[in-house]
Amino acid sequence: MNKLIVIKGGGDLATGIAHRLYKSRFNIVITELPRPTVVRRTVAFAQAVVDGEAVVEGVTARRVTAEAIGPTLAAGCIPVVVDAVARYVSVLRPQAVVDAIIAKRNTGTMLTDAPVVIGVGPGFTAPVDVHAVIETMRGHDLGRVIYQKTAIANTGIPGEVGGYTRERLIKAPVAGEFTGCREIGATVQAGEIVGYVGGVPVAVAITGVLRGLIQSGLTVTKGLKIGDVDPRCRPEHCYTVSDKARAIGGGVLEALLHLGASP
Repeated sequence: MNKLIVIKGGGDLATGIAHRLYKSRFNIVITELPRPTVVRRTVAFAQAVVDGEAVVEGVTARRVTAEAIGPTLAAGCIPVVVDAVARYVSVLRPQAVVDAIIAKRNTGTMLTDAPVVIGVGPGFTAPVDVHAVIETMRGHDLGRVIYQKTAIANTGIPGEVGGYTRERLIKAPVAGEFTGCREIGATVQAGEIVGYVGGVPVAVAITGVLRGLIQSGLTVTKGLKIGDVDPRCRPEHCYTVSDKARAIGGGVLEALLHLGASP
């Protein structure tokens, strides 16, 4: 099992990383929460926790128990284990750990977790708590590998897509249980209702394609990001790894090879 790469998190960016590493012949295990709050569910291996299986661009991930990790890898699939605190890291003893939770802070990853430890986005400092950090800010340095210091701090402003930044986001207006009423990939108009939180309607601010929406039935806090509208109106983008995720995946691959990991 020491040839494994454990990726903490199964969201769309983590999935882009896992997909690139899988295609580069690494063995991947993903750890996830029991109830993932993933927005871009159609391109997230975390959805395997909900549906049992998730397929992204021809690569299959399956929710499994610890005992089934080996057979699942042998079958050519990516195992996804429910493990909120990544306790399987010490059990599996992987050659590398990639923290791709994208929490904007370090939630417990340590330099001693594996021979190679990589942090994705802000919240990590190389070489203090990780060996390398991958830049996630859109722009010139997206995907850059950082071996000294940190990534750019979180600004709270999402990257510009189609001329829009904050307007793209859909946030919970109140705390409560979310129920969606539109499907990912649908074209929506500015002001259209796409779901409800505790009975309060949730409307989009701009016209575009509903690129992401969290799973119905999740309890959310006020202000939590629960969806994303893409003003470029390309429904096919909802079902493939994004340019950002591919760039970050390339950075992780570079860091792994540079630091001595091997498939």
